[in-house]
Amino acid sequence: MAETIEEALAFAYSNNPTLNAARAELRGVDENVPQALSGWRPTATVSADAGWTRSSALGTEAYRNNASISLSVSQALFRGFRTVNSTRQAESIVKAQRESLSSTEQDVLLSAAQAYVDVIRDTALVSLQRSDLQFLAEQVRAAKDRFDVGEGTRTDVSQAVARQAEAQANLNTAMANLNTSRAIYRQVVGIEAKNLSANTTINALVPGSIETALQASETAQPLIRQSQHLVDAAIFNTKAIEGELLPTVSLNGNVARNWRPSTTVSQSNSATIFGSVSIPLYQGGGVSSRVRQAKEELGQARLQLDVVRDQIRANVISAWGNYQAASASIKAAKAAVEAQQLALEGVIEEQRVGQRTTLDVLDAQRELVNQRVGLVTAQRNRIVGGYQLVSAVGKLDAVTLGLKVAQYRPQEHYKAVRDKWFGLRTPDGR
Repeated sequence: MAETIEEALAFAYSNNPTLNAARAELRGVDENVPQALSGWRPTATVSADAGWTRSSALGTEAYRNNASISLSVSQALFRGFRTVNSTRQAESIVKAQRESLSSTEQDVLLSAAQAYVDVIRDTALVSLQRSDLQFLAEQVRAAKDRFDVGEGTRTDVSQAVARQAEAQANLNTAMANLNTSRAIYRQVVGIEAKNLSANTTINALVPGSIETALQASETAQPLIRQSQHLVDAAIFNTKAIEGELLPTVSLNGNVARNWRPSTTVSQSNSATIFGSVSIPLYQGGGVSSRVRQAKEELGQARLQLDVVRDQIRANVISAWGNYQAASASIKAAKAAVEAQQLALEGVIEEQRVGQRTTLDVLDAQRELVNQRVGLVTAQRNRIVGGYQLVSAVGKLDAVTLGLKVAQYRPQEHYKAVRDKWFGLRTPDGR
């Protein structure tokens, strides 16, 4: 059975290393949230020491072995809202990274679709060049036969042989291009390209108008949403740094036991609990500089959002134009092929009655091959242009395409690690 483009996209969705690396990157970014939440949680430290002490006084010496163990616990009560803002910043970065993953998914699926169609195109071009070579081989044979019976010239034979050699070179180039396309397909999709189906279309997902495409891109394009989340992250980063200028309140506790702390005491126990307030007065200007720097970065993030919006708009308009141009080119190419086919047949008939030369036939055949190459290329460009347009809008994803795959759900890993207080193993057991 032929492998459909949907099956190829499903393989790419599951196996592409670039996409899997982006998923791993997102899982790493998820850990920023529990790191930020650790500001709410207490810290505990156990310390122990043991040793030997020698003391002397008034000619006497004393020796003793001493040891101690203690447990210290500290709980932050107020950190200038740094924990709140750092957590919100981390959450915004996670959301931005999810949109980056969505963008990577679209890029991979677009590359897979393009690789799929390129293999079909190059396979068709190889077949076309082979047919051309067979036709020219027949022309060489016919020219030699006519020369042998005195109806042709050596020039006719030479012209036919030259075109045959040119066709052989074109076939070699087409086969090299096909091997390259197959290698790219293997790289992107993860399997060898075998028995691909030429019945490929994406018309159902292509927007009906340029206005519809532009409106859809405003909400569906993950790069725009990513930039919006990065603006939020920059806002919370500024607030978190400003929190370093506010007081810090914490509650501290300590319990300890000492063995032989002195020559007269064999054992002692102690327990303390106290609150502390730290009010920053001056930090050498470093925090103030970082606040100003964060504000500039926030301004940059907002400007970058405008840049991304303009870029997406330009991409959509360009993709729309390419798609429409390819559609129009197909109609023109089909008409050209039909007309040139009739012209070639007419030239061949006229050659038989002596009204056309061998060169006329060769020129007509070359023009027909060029028109057929143009038709195959236009058909490829229309399909790829459709996928590029859907990708520019932001809807080239596994859900919209209806791919039969186990969908990757980034929320599952996020929920698994968000509220973890301890543990070194990842949710998948590593």
